[in-house]
Amino acid sequence: MEDKIQDLNKTAAIPPPLGGRGAVGADIQVFAPATVANVVCGFDVLGFAVNEPGDEVVMRMTGKPGITISKITGDNGRLPMDPAKNTVSVSVQHYLKSIGRTDIGLDIELHKKMPIGSGLGSSSASTVAGLYAIKTLLGDESDVAGLLPFAMKGEEMACGHGHADNVAPALMGGFVLIRSYEPLDVVRLPHPEGLYCAIIFPDVDVPTREARQIIRKNIQMKDAVTQWGNIAGLVSGLFLNDIDLIGRSMKDILVEPVRSMLIPDFYKMREMAMEMGAVSFGISGSGPSVFAFTRDEDTAHRITQKLQQHLTGIKIGSNIYVSTINDKGPRVIG
Repeated sequence: MEDKIQDLNKTAAIPPPLGGRGAVGADIQVFAPATVANVVCGFDVLGFAVNEPGDEVVMRMTGKPGITISKITGDNGRLPMDPAKNTVSVSVQHYLKSIGRTDIGLDIELHKKMPIGSGLGSSSASTVAGLYAIKTLLGDESDVAGLLPFAMKGEEMACGHGHADNVAPALMGGFVLIRSYEPLDVVRLPHPEGLYCAIIFPDVDVPTREARQIIRKNIQMKDAVTQWGNIAGLVSGLFLNDIDLIGRSMKDILVEPVRSMLIPDFYKMREMAMEMGAVSFGISGSGPSVFAFTRDEDTAHRITQKLQQHLTGIKIGSNIYVSTINDKGPRVIG
């Protein structure tokens, strides 16, 4: 991971900050969005940001060097207050070390506005909000992509693997492709403007670490070829503004067949969504959230409401969201 930080900083150097809002007592509040990773066929290499839900971080400059976490809300006591164990503070510390500013004092409040363990990049949203907050406070005007390796440090702590398919779209906004991890190479992709995302988060527990462990380690060449074709088709559809091509390319024969077993009535929900006009349907990240692409907002709302009713009928609560693809990423809200 240190090599990734060095490689990316060669092209997006982060200078020691000189301006910004970074006086003692200064504070800032930042929102960072949820994300849909994998996008069905692109395991660990594709992801996009949505408008809601998301997380918020309040960060204050203090006179005492070091980082403290004074408050966490919305987590039901699940997240650590210890700055050495929290993804937000750990990633911020890596950033400060890289610019030679470990003398800085910070106090952090984390407000979880999205479910933990939802498959919507909960840890990524928190981490990105923290990194964007310190970057803005210190007047660092370098490319926001330079924060990506530090955000991946947070992912490594959260789930044991420093993947970028959540943190990259949360940080950069839009639809992204991680072309390579060694060296780190991230590409922002175009997408049809009229594409809507319908998200359903069933109230069941699918921990990311466990969801990664059940994935097959060895696959047949013919399956790999099918998957490569689908990924290429999806990326081509995004560039060509071809929603039909996007839809027929979003098929996964490697990961979804295993992970779908952890999501109640996954195939029934897919059948219902497709019958109601969805372009595609699949698992968001490691689940349990599922999502559908639609051509319009009304169809997205009808699908989320219908699937929520279905889950209620089998005694499972759920949260639902409808969003376009969020091209802006994190933003200052206070």
